[in-house]
Amino acid sequence: MTQKVTLIATAAMGIEAFVAREVKALGYENVQTENGRVVFEAPVSAIPRANLWLRTADRVKLLVGRFKAYSFDELFEQTKALPWEEFITEEGEFPVVGKSVKSKLYSVPDCQSIVKKAVVERLKKKYGVASILKETGAFHRIEVAIHKDEVLLTMDTSGSGLHKRGYRVGQGEAPLKETLAAALIQTTNWSPDQPFVDPFCGSGTIAIEAALIGQNIAPGFNREFSSENWHFISSSNWERAFEEAEDHANYDQPLDITGSDISHDMIQIAKSNAMEAGLGDLIQWKQMQVKDFHPKKDNGYLVANPPYGERMGDKPEVEEMYRDLGVIMRDYPSWSVYILTSNESFESLYGKEATKKRKLFNGFIKTDYYQYFGKHVK
Repeated sequence: MTQKVTLIATAAMGIEAFVAREVKALGYENVQTENGRVVFEAPVSAIPRANLWLRTADRVKLLVGRFKAYSFDELFEQTKALPWEEFITEEGEFPVVGKSVKSKLYSVPDCQSIVKKAVVERLKKKYGVASILKETGAFHRIEVAIHKDEVLLTMDTSGSGLHKRGYRVGQGEAPLKETLAAALIQTTNWSPDQPFVDPFCGSGTIAIEAALIGQNIAPGFNREFSSENWHFISSSNWERAFEEAEDHANYDQPLDITGSDISHDMIQIAKSNAMEAGLGDLIQWKQMQVKDFHPKKDNGYLVANPPYGERMGDKPEVEEMYRDLGVIMRDYPSWSVYILTSNESFESLYGKEATKKRKLFNGFIKTDYYQYFGKHVK
């Protein structure tokens, strides 16, 4: 097994730069940002570390091969030529999933079938197996992704998406992905010694992610990954990665984080999620409506994903909340306010033009991230 591998950290549209920054912070170089992904070279030990530490990436995939293919024969032969035995043992289980966009090879089931057959032939020859491969061992999900005739063959090292931190025991109707919540916080200049508030906290995702960032707790610390059983990643790599996460966590860092919501039920869910994340009473939870929010300290940060008012009947109520928030925050010029919404009238309702705006996707919803810098922010 070669010591260096190429990894792909996938990302939602618009937050690739955050993922690239996190990858570089882990000490990896040759980092390339592409649409929806960040590609980097690293030692095998990066697989545990990237899965544990990347807050804004969706998954970490191992790149096995990248080539052009215009026919099924080319797809088969080039797939078969790759060193699959370096990654999959004789007993390994390897289902194949796929997608194809703007390519001659557009039939995804056929592409999946051909890749499966090519990998089987390669492994049978390398392991000297005449009959069928048992596939009773470690799980490796292979993906064949074809875009404009370029084939990307990867293995998913994460298992469940990285947004599944392992703390969500309950959620509301439209929960914000943990990875996007982390990106919203990382956009700000918030530091753990400053007040942090989400007055539309729902199931608590933004406040919980802020607490994890504030205490430098690895987001993947509370879950498992599919590559933990892969033979070419030594158990000592995993042990070292978890030890590093434990060593770097700053559990003594005091935090001033508050999550509030109009719904009593959502506050109870948020509390349960925070407990599951191991944050105990670090976050203050309050049931209240936004017009009752009045900061008691200066230089705080308000980060929120309020209701968008997209459902019929909700709009007037939601727009009133935006107006209320704008009126309140006028009295607190030292506070920075960050609001994610699909409501294109937000600035006029809030009563102020944003310092900066950033286009982001919340799932499939096109949103703007309105950023209002407090007066203390240079």
